Amino acid sequence: MIKTVFIAGTEPYSGKSIVSIGLVNMLLGKAQKIGYYKPIITQNQLEEKDNHIHTILNYFDLPMTFEDSYAFTWQQAMQQMETETQGEVIDTIIRKFKYLENKYDFTVVEGTDYTGDGSAFEFDINVQIAKNLRAPVIVVVSGEGKSTAQVVNGALTALHNFDAREIQVLAIVANKIKPENVNDIEELLKQQLPPEVVLAIIPQDKGLLSPTMKEINKKLKGKLLFGEELLSNQADTFVTGAMQVPNFLNYIKENVVIVTPGDRGDIIISALQANLSTTYPKVSGIILTAGQEPEEPIIKLLNGLQTVIPIIAVETGTFQTSIDVGAIRSKITSDNTRKIQLAINTFNKCVNTAELDKRIVTSTPSGITPRMFQYQLTEWAKSSKKHIVLPEGKDERILKAAARLISQDIVNLTILGDVNEISEKINRLGIPLDLGSVRIVNPADDSYYNDYVETLYELRKTKNVNMEMARDMMTDVSYFGTMMVYKGHADGMVSGAVHTTQHTIRPALQFVKTKPGISVVSSIFFMCLPDRVCIFGDCAVNPNPTAEQLAEIAISSAESSIRFGIEPRVAMLSYSSGTSGEGADVEKVRRATEIVKERRPDLKVEGPIQYDAAVDPVVGSSKLPGSEVAGQASVLIFPDLNTGNNTYKAVQRETGALAIGPMLQGLNKPVNDLSRGCTVDDIFNTVIITAIQCQEN
Repeated sequence: MIKTVFIAGTEPYSGKSIVSIGLVNMLLGKAQKIGYYKPIITQNQLEEKDNHIHTILNYFDLPMTFEDSYAFTWQQAMQQMETETQGEVIDTIIRKFKYLENKYDFTVVEGTDYTGDGSAFEFDINVQIAKNLRAPVIVVVSGEGKSTAQVVNGALTALHNFDAREIQVLAIVANKIKPENVNDIEELLKQQLPPEVVLAIIPQDKGLLSPTMKEINKKLKGKLLFGEELLSNQADTFVTGAMQVPNFLNYIKENVVIVTPGDRGDIIISALQANLSTTYPKVSGIILTAGQEPEEPIIKLLNGLQTVIPIIAVETGTFQTSIDVGAIRSKITSDNTRKIQLAINTFNKCVNTAELDKRIVTSTPSGITPRMFQYQLTEWAKSSKKHIVLPEGKDERILKAAARLISQDIVNLTILGDVNEISEKINRLGIPLDLGSVRIVNPADDSYYNDYVETLYELRKTKNVNMEMARDMMTDVSYFGTMMVYKGHADGMVSGAVHTTQHTIRPALQFVKTKPGISVVSSIFFMCLPDRVCIFGDCAVNPNPTAEQLAEIAISSAESSIRFGIEPRVAMLSYSSGTSGEGADVEKVRRATEIVKERRPDLKVEGPIQYDAAVDPVVGSSKLPGSEVAGQASVLIFPDLNTGNNTYKAVQRETGALAIGPMLQGLNKPVNDLSRGCTVDDIFNTVIITAIQCQEN
């Protein structure tokens, strides 16, 4: 079952507040602790608290603070995107959301209000937030001022846009629909929407759309002269009182607001009389313009009445005031319980809540995004801090990554190198690394040096390693760092920014050795594509594995996938799919697939299969119909190192994907290799996955 739903409007004033209020009310009947989160709100720093957050928290008495319920104002988000990246904004939104997710049984997330510069840009931000929170969406489209065709096309376009990003749509809510269009829109959408998408049509309701006199007074910054007790009066329409009384009376409609100059005592008196008369509709209030207030005799008359409708004085002229009143959009506020209850009743009446609840219960989170994946990696590493050794302390990339790791309190670090050289480098480069928070070790000068030499000699003496050779080998940072891991003085090691792969992993193969039952050390990369994370293996270690080794690589990769929160759907890659191809290379992959199925019948595996059939749903269904893997593979196993290494680099360079790794599989203790072309981000992420591997030990 999912623990969150994202409510997304497609334009300004779509009416998604009705849906969020109704949904929170529905969920409170099924769970004790409900959270509410609006990642980006529209207010600026000088305005009062976001009205809708205030309404939800207060009316439902949700046990959370206003500060916890949002991440950014719109202005803050835009400023941060200008100075940093959109990714940093998403990271903050994820971090605050995860706090709520861990604290509450269910969290309702509401998208932006479309008060920015471009609807398309803002829609894309909502898509990205929903995708990164792994939240299915309820899409709200507005029918205000639209034809039947426009509403239907808008709903289908929104559905397509979310589907294209692999975001599950739970429901489409068509709101503010003209009563005469309800049946046509419902029939057309039912014909074209997938059967699993819940459809709700909410007709226009003046009770929800019309502002109150209190809202009008606030928006116009008016001065209330009379009628405070009736400020909740609903204003469905307005009329300008600038004509003679007989003509004016013809324009009075139910719940009308009268806009008139302040010196028109005749209009004021006739409006009050009409409101009292049983033959005229109810008048909601009067707005007096041009900074004029009624003359003394009129004031005296009004003071003598038992009940007076709201009368508000404003500074603007009649024409401008009429424009301003017509532009007012009603909001559901915490003090307007009548409108809140109407919203709840409307939601319950128009939405099939039983079907929506069923969809929520049966839905599962969609695939993990790179940003969410990186967030989860960091949180996993922090949950049980491990000690990682970095042998290449002379490299500035290592020192920059170390500074980030320490500042975020993710791991404990030992850096190998000369303390004076390292100190001079960080000062010269301005790297914010506090040397008091890490351990700097020069292997030859360390108190453990002799013990490590003795241990290496005992482990390797049968391989013609004498004591002098052991002493020389232990001055090598790769051997020293690996021995720290072997002896338990560090939990894991990350190296390779300067040294070759062979230089990095040779000591581990010599004395750390492989886990029981594992015959081959292999590697995987976590490929963080724009909208998903998948695993590539083996792209760094084994040049030409046998069928048995390839099967073992696939099983190890699937287990790593599970460990890191990715459902394994294993594709054994080749240049043909299914039974279409022949040749020694294809037969090796076919045999490896059979071995995987024999050893691990619980795994979803397909092979041989081509890359396009593995990742493209259309191609996959065409070449291997009915396959559980084709078109949706998450673990891709390459037949040899030449193919794997070139493919991962091609995908990384051509798509801009982040490749985290390689992460070595099969060793008794974690030792991971970096590429000599690695970035600070690569080092940072590799240390984190190494720390998570250490937690298993």
